[in-house]
Amino acid sequence: MSIMRLLAIHAHPDDESSKGAATTAKYADEGHEVTVLTCTGGERGDILNPAMDKPGVLENIAQLRRAEMAEAAKALGVNHRWLGYRDSGLPGGDPRNPNINDLLPEDAFALHADDAIAQRFVEVIRELRPHVVVTYDENGGYPHPDHLMVHRASMIAWNVAGHADYHPELGAPWEPLKLYYSHGFVFRRMKIFHDLLVGQGKPSPYAPMISRWDPEKGDIMERVTTQVECAEYFPHRERALIAHATQIDPAGAFLATPAEIQKRYWPTEEFELARSRVETSLPEDDLFAGIAQVTQEEET
Repeated sequence: MSIMRLLAIHAHPDDESSKGAATTAKYADEGHEVTVLTCTGGERGDILNPAMDKPGVLENIAQLRRAEMAEAAKALGVNHRWLGYRDSGLPGGDPRNPNINDLLPEDAFALHADDAIAQRFVEVIRELRPHVVVTYDENGGYPHPDHLMVHRASMIAWNVAGHADYHPELGAPWEPLKLYYSHGFVFRRMKIFHDLLVGQGKPSPYAPMISRWDPEKGDIMERVTTQVECAEYFPHRERALIAHATQIDPAGAFLATPAEIQKRYWPTEEFELARSRVETSLPEDDLFAGIAQVTQEEET
């Protein structure tokens, strides 16, 4: 089996567990080299699990989120790296976080120049030489300033990482072959699980998200090109989510539907092929589809 390499770029710890997590666990388990790059420490995130909203947690949030990330990476079986930037927070969030100022802190990830972040991504790409890069779409998945930065810098890095004259000090040129957007919030999927709970007479934590859905924005499934069958790895995803105890409410939407039910009704994760340097046929069921076998020269 040819060993493929995948780099998934995420803004905060826990993003890797809610977006494409079972897919990364699947590829890692199959022997491929899978690395999650987390850009910020998530220091300004809310305490979303009521059980963790207690003295000492907020004061030590940076250390806690690093420990949570380590457990999540272990649950998924992936390699992990920190980029080392500070979480920008979500100004004017919905619901608004009273601990976040409307102005971003001076050292916030989102305030750096796009090309400065792209250079950091290029350095990682040239070192790890991924065949596939997974990032966020132009809306960031949702419009958090850090997610939007990840998108912008990822697109720059995709274009220039293979250019020998672009910051040669960052390493030998390397061109990834495919770039995907991860689509973790699929309305159709959410609606299925919502209807199942309502039909059983149970409260649905999906209801608030469904009520805020804007049909004029269209169905994200119209953009999806690639659905990876990864139901076997839903328990890995669940363990990774649970590892982020400060962020994931066990009674919330992420854990409301057991893995076995999800396997039956929606056994895939969704991606959009945004850029490709190889030929492939759509729709796909594999992020590595169309990529030639790794040559011995590439591996040495």
